[in-house]
This record gives sequence, C-alpha cells and structure tokens, in this order.
Amino acid sequence: MSSSYLIALGSNRRHRVFGRPREVVRAAMEELAALGTVTGRSSVFSTDPIGPAQRRFANAALVIESEYDPLALLAGLKHIEREFGRRTGRRWGDRVLDLDIVLWSGGKFASHTLTIPHDEFRLRDFVLRPAKMIAPNWRDPVTGSTIRQLSARA
Repeated sequence: MSSSYLIALGSNRRHRVFGRPREVVRAAMEELAALGTVTGRSSVFSTDPIGPAQRRFANAALVIESEYDPLALLAGLKHIEREFGRRTGRRWGDRVLDLDIVLWSGGKFASHTLTIPHDEFRLRDFVLRPAKMIAPNWRDPVTGSTIRQLSARA
C-alpha cells in the first residue's frame, strides 16, 4: 500500500559534482524519485545556520508517494545522503545533504531510529516555510494543526 511522506531537504556545503548547496538540494530532489513518485516540490530557500553550523543553508521540501514503510524509506534517505558525501558525525554541523521524514500519511510512528512527526519541525521555519508551499493542509498528528497554522506561529 502506498503512503505519502513530507521530506525536508537541507544543504550548506558544496558538492564536488553538483556545486553550491542550492544545486545539491535540487539534485537530491531528483534522486528522491528513485524511492517513489514525487508529487510536490517546494522552491529552494536560503536560511540562516543553526547550532554550530557556520554557513547558510539551502532548504526545501517535497511530498513523495512511496510503497516503502517508514523504516525502509529512512534507509533509502540515508543511502542517498551517503551517495552525496554525507558523513556521520556531530549533530547540527555543516553538511552536504540532510534528508528528514517530517510527516507521514500514516500519522505517528516511533522506533529507536525514527520518530514521525519529526520532533522539532513545529519550531523550524526552514522546514515549515517550504512545506507550506506544497502541503499547507497536512495536519500534525500530535497537535492537529495544519502546516499553514504551524507556520503562522513559527
């Protein structure tokens, strides 16, 4: 059975092939089609760094219809991150590519490696702003608020 997922994308480091972070995010959007059917893509936004990151980020969101369950989709996202040169290491640092499952049409999901909805998405304008472009009426299964409502509060 097919599920819909809202995926957040981010980059703030150049890639040897794709170039600047904005182009890294665009290339990653194309790669995500290998995991299902992309049904919505936001624009790419430039955002300020958070935490110890030093460089501005390029952020976007997309909606994908996929046959994968949440853990299988997460494995696919991690594989794409590694293909783009993502190294595991410190949290919140500079990175070539970050892919996160924000919401899922199945509602809530929790395992030791994945929590849906994403824990911090309600507070992050760099997630809500692009998500609002493509999925304004998706509801947070925890609060019941739409992305549009959450974005207005962020």
